[in-house]
Amino acid sequence: MKNSRRNFIKKTVAGTTAFSLGGILPGFSAKSYANIMGANERIRVGVMGVNSRGLAVSSNFAVQTGCEVAYVSDVDSRAADKCMAAIEKLQQKRPKPAPDFRKALEDKNMDALIVTAPDHWHAPAALLACRAGKHVYLEKPCSHNPREGELLVAAQKKYNRVLQMGNQRRSWPKVMEAIAELHSGVIGRPYFAKTWYSNNRAAIGKGKIVPVPSWLNYELWQGPAPRQPYKDNLIHYNWHWFWNWGTGEALNNGTHMVDLARWGLQVDFPVKVSSAGGRYRYNDDWETPDTQVINLEFENNSMISWEGRSCNGQPVEGSSVGVLFYGETGSLLIEGGNAYTIFDLKGKIIKEVKHEDLIDPRNLSSPAQELDALHIRNFFDAIRNGAPLRSDITGGHQSTLLVQLGNIAQRTERTLQTDPKNGHILNDNEAMQLWSREYEPGWEPEV
Repeated sequence: MKNSRRNFIKKTVAGTTAFSLGGILPGFSAKSYANIMGANERIRVGVMGVNSRGLAVSSNFAVQTGCEVAYVSDVDSRAADKCMAAIEKLQQKRPKPAPDFRKALEDKNMDALIVTAPDHWHAPAALLACRAGKHVYLEKPCSHNPREGELLVAAQKKYNRVLQMGNQRRSWPKVMEAIAELHSGVIGRPYFAKTWYSNNRAAIGKGKIVPVPSWLNYELWQGPAPRQPYKDNLIHYNWHWFWNWGTGEALNNGTHMVDLARWGLQVDFPVKVSSAGGRYRYNDDWETPDTQVINLEFENNSMISWEGRSCNGQPVEGSSVGVLFYGETGSLLIEGGNAYTIFDLKGKIIKEVKHEDLIDPRNLSSPAQELDALHIRNFFDAIRNGAPLRSDITGGHQSTLLVQLGNIAQRTERTLQTDPKNGHILNDNEAMQLWSREYEPGWEPEV
């Protein structure tokens, strides 16, 4: 039994890492692989939103073999200049500026768009890219609301584009190994997954309406969102905590761990969703919860719970972020890194797998970037030769929807009954009003 489980894990992990680690699919020789259309062609990408996360992601793309960051798009001219300079150093070629990313989409030689803009732009930008014939690497969450996620799934099918969500842990080798262990029955049937995220974020104060800075195109920044006046405590990061543009900590960081929980429990859509919490720590403009617990129940007699604490960083199980699976014969812990631990029912460690450095770091600046590069290479493999995505948009939408439903339960202050076939809210018209959102006229997303 132990050997069969070990073989199952090896085959599962090896099969899913073959491409990203430079392997060739069974049946393909190196010569035949080279003859696949596009296999040796340089993939040219544009990146939208480069102030922080976008700078890190675009830099990671720039150092990958066979990739060129051709365009940099940002509504902040300072961020764009900084990113273009950084990319030029990495790839020895300066990308072109395209302050409005829609101009970059007009270039027929651009293959893909990286979307790392604020949440309210994620799905609308990805939809425009698909319609322009581009592949999309879409940071989480894939959408601002559930309907946008459904539009993305429809667009991927209509335009037949590669559309990968940036829940990068799906490509981390030890995390993949941990999920394979789980599916092999190492703790019996897993029935509960506890997930969490904690931080010590400061207050954002009471914003004042002030003139828009000269370096910012605020009209384009708002894009599809209904117009609100510019305040001095909104940009760049605090938009996360306003419903008009952001999705709160639940989608900002909860998406990652809830995705692993859904993967591990092998579930899709829930049957019941509840949430409790609020803005407890400070009295300021912050609208979304800084403290929140979301509970999701599924048809297969299992449950996922997410605990978010934005303003108290006390760790859980020794980590600020993680997922702990509880099963019939033990538990399995995946903390924030590329490692995992298995316990028996008495809490004794029966297996501990620690982080290992990668063989091919590509001279990146941190272990996290090295690991995330595996997700990027999987994206390239899907473009070049049709390799299966680690996080296709169907799964990305399902995981994003779980925390979106949690936010809807939070905002309506009641438990939601949901359809296990598609996640739609049952018998609650008021809650279903939050399935979508209002858009600025003329900016409505469409497939």
